[in-house]
Amino acid sequence: MKWIAALTFVFLFSAMASSHAQAQQSKIMDANLRSYDQYESATFGAGCFWCVEAVFERLEGVVKVEAGYSNGMVKNPTYKEVCSGLTGCAEVAKVFYNPDVISFAELLEVFWRTHNPTTLNRQGNDVGTQYRSGIYYTSDEQKQIAQKSLQAVQESNLYDDDIVTEIEPLMDYTPAEDYHQNYYNLNKEQSYCTYVISPKVEKFKKLFKDKLKADAR
Repeated sequence: MKWIAALTFVFLFSAMASSHAQAQQSKIMDANLRSYDQYESATFGAGCFWCVEAVFERLEGVVKVEAGYSNGMVKNPTYKEVCSGLTGCAEVAKVFYNPDVISFAELLEVFWRTHNPTTLNRQGNDVGTQYRSGIYYTSDEQKQIAQKSLQAVQESNLYDDDIVTEIEPLMDYTPAEDYHQNYYNLNKEQSYCTYVISPKVEKFKKLFKDKLKADAR
């Protein structure tokens, strides 16, 4: 049964290669995250994480934006699992920023103005719990600032309807797959980018032109 032995070898070799690739990817992710430890981070859910990433990465003071998943019932979920709506995970963007250049409060101002925080589990045609509006804090200070910011926006009558944004501690954060990272910049000709993300980015640039990076103006 030489063919059985050959198949077994191929299977074992493929499994070992896959395991090695995953280990290498984990090392790269860990190294990348460590390189941003000197900065502070804020994590937001505001619909499709491609949109959120495209907006925040253009802000002066933001050094990196990472698409990911958090605050669900499944650890280390895949995109397919999150899209099923059964994991409870939200699509989020983790924003690494320099607090000497831009504050958490300023990030919140952008957050409130670049998505609709009054639609439950929905942004435009993207529907599901994974698209919910959320601020996921990592300290009591962030929690307090977020709560005061929400109250101020609600009292400002910026929106006619009540805000449904959840403010919860960041839990079980997992970076999204590589192909989701820097998605808009790498896929501007894709239809979702053209018809959904580009208009959002252009609106954002008009609202916050004084906060843009030089190459984003």
